[in-house]
Order: sequence, then C-alpha cells, then structure tokens
Amino acid sequence: MNKTHIRKITLADLEQLRSLAVQTFTEAFSSLNTEENMRQYLSEAFSSEKLMEELNSPGSEFYFAAVNEEIAGYLKVNTGEVQTELAGQNGLEIERIYVLQKFQGQKIGQKLFEMALQIAKQQKCSYLWLGVWEKNLKAIQFYRKNGFEVFDKHIFKLGDDEQTDLMMRLEIRD
Repeated sequence: MNKTHIRKITLADLEQLRSLAVQTFTEAFSSLNTEENMRQYLSEAFSSEKLMEELNSPGSEFYFAAVNEEIAGYLKVNTGEVQTELAGQNGLEIERIYVLQKFQGQKIGQKLFEMALQIAKQQKCSYLWLGVWEKNLKAIQFYRKNGFEVFDKHIFKLGDDEQTDLMMRLEIRD
C-alpha cells in the first residue's frame, strides 16, 4: 500500500525543490510551448536564487508530497502581500500544485490541495484562489471538481508568449 506523506520544505531542500520544479513544469508544459520559451521561463522562475528568496518569504510556504519516501510532487501557497495578485486580501493563493507524471492518478494532487485548504482554514482565510492556464484542461477539471469557479482572467508570460490564465476561486465555509 502506498503511503503519502506531506512535509514542509526548508532551505536544506532547495536543490531537490529546484530539480522537482523544473521536471514537473517541463512534463506539464513542454509539449505545448517552444523550447526557447520553456528554457527562458525555467531559468528565471526556478533559479536557486529565486527559489531561496521564495522559501525565505514569510508569506510563502512550500510542501513536498512523498510516496513511500520518494518525492512525488509539491505545493506552493502564498498569503498576504506575497500573493501574485489580490495581495493583502483575506485569501490564500495556490501558486503551484505539481505532481510528477509517474505519480499522477494516485490522488497526490488532491492531498496537496487538501493541505492548502487546511492551511487556509488555520489562517482564517475566507477563500482560496489560483491561476490556471486556459489550455490546462486536466487542471481546470480538477479545480472545478473541488468547487472552484472562474472569476477572472489574467496574462501569464512564458518567455515571449503571453498566455491566458483563468483565475479560479473557492469560498471557504466552516
């Protein structure tokens, strides 16, 4: 039986996080984007310096999901002023939920989402929100299944490509 554990990521995990972030993002999006845009985005978004800054940010938290001690995916959440949008409002942003392809279909994304919901409730947030690429139909379906609704759109820049993200929100009820 596979046992999934979730644990908070620390600075000691920086290189493992960087490697996982690059691999999961590449698995998810490389087939739909140019190599040049992917390379540019990965080098900027997942540099050791950028991830260290995010790990040190008081409003951001990262979590690993491990299956039988093997890292399978991760979660990044933001609150307060470090949210990419809606900063300062009483929400919790799910900036990233990524699961390695070989672990997909094992409810790991669901466990990471439930962790984000638990954090939001502990922090007395009134809603969860996120941005998801309009072409990532699998993720949109996952969030809709969990009660999220589209409330807006914004532009996400991947290299020189401007892509449309759907902004989705889930009200938290006790």
